[in-house]
Order: sequence, then C-alpha cells, then structure tokens
Amino acid sequence: MTLQTWWLFVVAVFVLSGTPGPNMLHVMKRSTEVGFRRSIPTMLGCLSAILLALLLSAIGLAAVLTALPAVFEVLRYLGIAYLVYLGVRAWREDPAPLVLAEGAPDRGNPLPLWKLYRDGFLIGITNPKLLLFATAFLPQFVDNAAPQAPQYGILLATFGVIELGWYAVYAFGGHSLARHIQRPRWKRLFNRISGTVFIGFGLALFQARTV
Repeated sequence: MTLQTWWLFVVAVFVLSGTPGPNMLHVMKRSTEVGFRRSIPTMLGCLSAILLALLLSAIGLAAVLTALPAVFEVLRYLGIAYLVYLGVRAWREDPAPLVLAEGAPDRGNPLPLWKLYRDGFLIGITNPKLLLFATAFLPQFVDNAAPQAPQYGILLATFGVIELGWYAVYAFGGHSLARHIQRPRWKRLFNRISGTVFIGFGLALFQARTV
C-alpha cells in the first residue's frame, strides 16, 4: 500500500464517517443526556463494534453471510427491531430537564458505564450491512502482492482514529445542544426528532435488498 493509496483511504473514510448515521445520532443523543465525558463509553462501544466488523470482514467472515442469506436476514431484522425500539423509546422518553454537570447523576438514575458501552456496541453491531460494506471497501486499498496483515492493521487503526474523532465532534455538539434544550418542550421535540430518525434508519434497513 502506497502513501498515495493511504491518503485516498483517509479522505474516503473522513467523508463516510462524517455522514450522519445511527452511530453518530446515538452518540449525540447520549451526550445531551449524560454529558460529554460520560458519553465516551458510548463512543467506544460504537467504535469497537465497527472495528470488530471490519476485522471479521478482513478474515472473510462476510463471505459466510453472502453464502448463507438466511443468517444475513436474521441479523438484518434484529438491526431493524433494535433501531425501531430506540426510536419508540426516544418518543416516549420523559422530557425532564437535563443535568448538565459532568459526572452528575442523569435524572437521578445514572446509567452504569457498561450499559452506555453496551448500547453503543449494539447500535454498531446490529447493522449487517456493515460487514458487507467492509468486505467491498477495505480490499480496494490493499496491495495483494505485499503482506496483507500489516496493511489491514494500518487501515483499521486509521479508520478507528477518524471514526472516534467524528464521535467526539457529534458528542460535543450534543453536549452543547443540551444547554439550549433545558425546557421540557424543547427536550420533547428533540427526543421526537431523534426518535423519528432512528425509526427512519430502521425502515431504510428494512427496504434494503438482501445482498
């Protein structure tokens, strides 16, 4: 892999990662609820799910999903169900004012850090298109004539840094947004907008064709 190829990968990933999706929306929403620092486990959960999917695709697991469409369909419907669940939960969420102090209790009932991580991981891993996308995307930047393991290592590390950087941008934006939605009316509106977007992602996944 040449330096020019790596830079092309950097630009492509920067644009793709910055595009709003379920992960970015979830990170931003968590940041409005629990603050920037407590949203870090959510970021790490989303990131670890994506890196795991990329790693599995690099060793050829995605070929199994291609060969066994039924497995793909099961994962796809699980992803749909989870996204719709998040949307409905956001719609029904209590619009009480947020507690903005870092490390302060979240509405008197703070979510444990492992749950913040778990929710982020589930958001990332329940999108079966991720594996197939990774299988088609990563190999474009790998030189088959050179050792592949180091190249995949560089690509995964690069992807992780860029993706985490975008999470931080969205989380900071969400934390800043929280200062402007203290009133229950505005908090309810934000919850319903984000819930609608989550449901929209689920419906888009439902309409996606099986690869």
